[in-house]
Amino acid sequence: MNKSMISYMLGWLLNTIAALMIFPFLVSLYYKESCGKYFLICSLIYIAVGVFFTRKRPKNERFFAKEGYVMTAFSWLLLSLVGCLPFFISGSIPSFTNALFECISGFTTTGASILDNVEKLPKCMNFWRCFIQWIGGMGVLVFMLALIPLTGGQDLYIMKAESPGPNVGKLAPKVKQTAMYLYVIYFALTLLEIISLVLFKMPVYDAICTSFTTTSTGGFGVMATSLAGYSPALQYVVSVFLFLSGLNYNFFFFIWIKRFKEALSMEEIKAYVIIFWVAVIFITGNIMGKGYNGEEAFRHAFLQVGSIITTAGFASNDFDLWPSFSKGILVLLMFIGGCAGSTCGGIKVSRIIIYLKTVKKELAQLCHPRNVKIIQIDEKSISHNVLRSANNFFIVYIMLFALSVLMISLDNYDLETNFTAVASALGNIGPGLSLVGPTRNFDLYSDFSKFILMFDMLAGRLELFPLLVIMAPSTWRKK
Repeated sequence: MNKSMISYMLGWLLNTIAALMIFPFLVSLYYKESCGKYFLICSLIYIAVGVFFTRKRPKNERFFAKEGYVMTAFSWLLLSLVGCLPFFISGSIPSFTNALFECISGFTTTGASILDNVEKLPKCMNFWRCFIQWIGGMGVLVFMLALIPLTGGQDLYIMKAESPGPNVGKLAPKVKQTAMYLYVIYFALTLLEIISLVLFKMPVYDAICTSFTTTSTGGFGVMATSLAGYSPALQYVVSVFLFLSGLNYNFFFFIWIKRFKEALSMEEIKAYVIIFWVAVIFITGNIMGKGYNGEEAFRHAFLQVGSIITTAGFASNDFDLWPSFSKGILVLLMFIGGCAGSTCGGIKVSRIIIYLKTVKKELAQLCHPRNVKIIQIDEKSISHNVLRSANNFFIVYIMLFALSVLMISLDNYDLETNFTAVASALGNIGPGLSLVGPTRNFDLYSDFSKFILMFDMLAGRLELFPLLVIMAPSTWRKK
C-alpha cells in the first residue's frame, strides 16, 4: 500500500476544498452575511493542513487498483467531514449528524435533506449546499486530475474508482486530457442552463444554484417547494437539462468532435431515450384528468421522470399523491438511473442492457446448447471481466439494499417509507414516497438510521466497491 501517495492526494484534496470555499465566502460578502466568515476560517485551516501534506512529493508515485479504491474512499469520507463543518460551526445546522447528512447528500448528489425550510438558511450556506452538488457531480478527484498530474500515469485507477458506470475509458490518450474534456462539457452545460434560466426570468442567484444542482443531477433547491414555485417555462427548461444530464458524456464528446454517427448509434443512448419517453407518456396518460389538464400532466410527468431517472430529486408536484401506476414507474426508474459516464446514480442503463442481453443469451443456449453467442454493445464484445463486474455489482447492490431496509426498520416506520428511503439513498435520488415524499424530509429518522443512509449515499455514488474495499481485512494485510 503506497500510503505516502494516499496522504499526498488527501493533502491536495484539502487544498482544493479550501480554494472552493472562497466562493461561498464571496457570496456572503455580497449579501452582507456574517456567517460567511466560517468558510474563510475553514479554508485557512484546510489549506494549512493541505500544504503540510503536499510540501514534498512522494518518491514512489506508483500505485494500482487497490490504492485507487482506497484513495477514492478516503477522499470522499474526508470531503464529507470537512465540507459539513461550516454548516455545523455556524449554527446553520446545529446537529453534527444532520450537518454531515446534508453534506454527504450534497457531495453524492443525492438531494435528500433534513431541512424543513431551506429559505431560512443564509444565502452563502444555501449556495454551498448547491455548489457541493456541482463539485460532487463529476467528482472532485476528476477535477483535481484535470488540473494537476498527480500520479505518474496511474490516474486511470482513480477515475475508474470515482466515475459512475460499469466501465470507464479514456476520451483522450492521457487521463488529464480526458478529465479536462469532461469538465469542459460539464461546465458548458451548467453555463448554458444558467443563461437559459435567466432569460426565462429566474433570479440570477436561483438560476446559478438550480443549474449547479441540475447538471450534477443533485436536486437541492433554494426553496422548500423545490421547483413548484417557478413558472411552467422554467420547469420546462430544467426538465430539458435534466434529460441532457442523464446522457453518457461520451455522447457529447462525439458530438463535439463531429463524430455524429457514433454518437447517435450508441445503444445506451437509444435505450435511455426510449425508457425516458415511454415513462413520460405512460405517466402523462395516467395522471391526465386527475386534477391536471393535458399540458400540466405532460409537464409534471416530463420533469418528474427526468428528475427520478437522472436521480436528481427535484419535484414540481407532490407525486406521492399520484396513482399507484405512476408511482410504480417512478420507483422502477429509481433503480434504473441514467447512463453510465453521466453524473447520475442508480444501476445505470448500460448495466440494464447487459443484464437483458445475458438473459437472452441464456435462453438461447437453453434452446440451442451448441450455439456460441457473444454479448455485444455498440458492436463491441463485452469482456468477461465487465460481465463479472456487472453481476457482482447487482448482487452487492441487492444485499446492501435489503440489509439497509432491515436496519432502518428499527425506527418502526412503514415499509413504503423505509424501502423508498433506502432506494433514494443508494440510488442518490433524493425524495422517496410516504413519510420521505417530495413534501417531507429525512429528519424523522434516528441518528443510527441516518448513518446507515449516509453510508448508502456514499456507497451508491462510488459504485459500492471503494467503500467495501477499505472495510476488507485483505486490503490492509501485508503480503
